[in-house]
Amino acid sequence: MTTQTWIITGASRGFGRALAESALEAGDNVVAAVRRPDSVADLRATHPDTCLITKFDARDVAAASDLVRETLDRFGQLDVLVNNAGRAVVGAVEEVGDAQLRELMELHLFGPAALVRAALPAMRARGTGTIVQMSSQGGRMSFPGVSTYSASKFALEGWSEALAGEVAPFGIRVMIVEPSRFRTEFNAADVLEFAEPSETYRDVLAAVRADMAGANGRQEGDPARAAEIIVSLAHGEEVPLRLPLGHEAVERISGVYRRGLEDVERWAETARSADFAGAPASVRPI
Repeated sequence: MTTQTWIITGASRGFGRALAESALEAGDNVVAAVRRPDSVADLRATHPDTCLITKFDARDVAAASDLVRETLDRFGQLDVLVNNAGRAVVGAVEEVGDAQLRELMELHLFGPAALVRAALPAMRARGTGTIVQMSSQGGRMSFPGVSTYSASKFALEGWSEALAGEVAPFGIRVMIVEPSRFRTEFNAADVLEFAEPSETYRDVLAAVRADMAGANGRQEGDPARAAEIIVSLAHGEEVPLRLPLGHEAVERISGVYRRGLEDVERWAETARSADFAGAPASVRPI
């Protein structure tokens, strides 16, 4: 395979760590962008010539251009950008405040958007590149207790879908990855944040809170296998715009699509009646 150069945010653990290891084992160059460089010191020790560790906060939009410049200075090219850094907040809409909502939007949308904008000129100049947006099955569906997390991932997916159409003419690909539960530290006590429960929603969300808190170490997904799939696709000729990852993600997201289509069909006549009588159908470029 042709050697590729990757930027991976949040590479200290979970999917980011697994992707870094898989790409390095494939002979690629990896820039591990992490808040705590010492957390991935072993990667640099094992791969001193192909692994660059840099301190980076994915929420810091001003630092995006420096990260890309550092990558180009070290390896001369940028082939794959993985926006992976992320976490979740669990709580009802009335329990999660503006600060928590904004922080997740900065982490899952504004930060990745800034990094993509910084990376695109170098990719466009070479006529090639792959942008991997680590979303979630929660980016295509939502349920009580995860409104804040899903809102940020829904936003990332909508932004990325438009991006994919804009950059395709330049040979740049976009892949939105939608994992189900994988045995990362996403559900770990020091990572997963719970809003202070209120009396109003304590019983309503009791099962959701218990499920989220008790999932760590029991998730069915294998991060190493997931990373192998993503690395293989990045080296391949074709990537899907959306990749549900894991059995649960395939089943749950398929169910969302089916129910959505059923709802559209059920209310189609009512919806169509909102148009002006006899108005010509709209014609759009896409």
